[in-house]
Amino acid sequence: MSSENALTPRPAPAPAIRTRSRRSRFGEALIETLLRLNGFIAIAAISLIFVFLFKEGIQAFRTIPASHFIQSQELDFDNVPQTVRLWQPVGQNPKYSLLPLFLGSFLVALPATLVATLFGVACGVYLAEVAGKRTREIVKPAIELLAGVPSVVIGFFCLATLATLLQNLLHTTFRLNAMVGALGVSLVIVPVIATMTDDALRAVPGFLREGAHALGANNWETITRVVIPAGASGLVAAILLGMCRALGETMIVLMATGNAAQVTLNPFDSVRTMTATIAAELGSVPQGGEQYRALFLVGALLFTLTFIINLVAELAVARMRRRLAL
Repeated sequence: MSSENALTPRPAPAPAIRTRSRRSRFGEALIETLLRLNGFIAIAAISLIFVFLFKEGIQAFRTIPASHFIQSQELDFDNVPQTVRLWQPVGQNPKYSLLPLFLGSFLVALPATLVATLFGVACGVYLAEVAGKRTREIVKPAIELLAGVPSVVIGFFCLATLATLLQNLLHTTFRLNAMVGALGVSLVIVPVIATMTDDALRAVPGFLREGAHALGANNWETITRVVIPAGASGLVAAILLGMCRALGETMIVLMATGNAAQVTLNPFDSVRTMTATIAAELGSVPQGGEQYRALFLVGALLFTLTFIINLVAELAVARMRRRLAL
């Protein structure tokens, strides 16, 4: 009897395996649900911001004619009448022309994006294709550390030091101008462009590099003729997202551009951006007034611009993924 019991095989601990499997499935389902919930919360938050901005901004058209947002006025400069567009919401005859704010924002964002693209793309190419592993571990965190510098510190540097240096070097009429703000903003968006360029180029499959080398191309020919064209969509997305960051910058442009709401295409003139206008005026206007609603309209316009640019950037990234079959 005892020998038969000894030879009888013991059953496998199936209940324990089933219990562990159920716990694993429950944990995976819980994590999946939490991730999905976080995604819905993010979408809901963006949608509520969108609704809130446009709900307040559209009300500006109830008290301010739409033509006033693109209005022009005849002013007399040294007995020479000139047509100008102004943002001057305080006074007996308030003016709400959005054109000087729109031009001021792009007069800062475009040069800042150009300067940051030159340095950011170069840094990204170096990190992805040239730098060794140890060098990369030092250089990349150092570049990303620049993104952690408070923008008010960069703005103070531009206000106190960079503006004087630029005026002494170029003999500009205005000490604080769009170019000073653009150079300050470029310091903020260089890490964005550099990091995304690095990620885009490292996503290029290695067999493309190996094929180029097998055909006799050297390292720089492989980078310029194979890797960069293959990751071009990712580079475009990096530049566009950097431009969005430049359009949304507030403290640097508030401190370094001169805050003169004038229509100009000269980057060495004082300008005023949309973000600086909102930051400077929204805290001191009565809630529900004309100026209050006009500022929300400016915010809605800025939100729309950045949303469109971000959408184009996402489409560029999706195109790159399809090309590389990732």
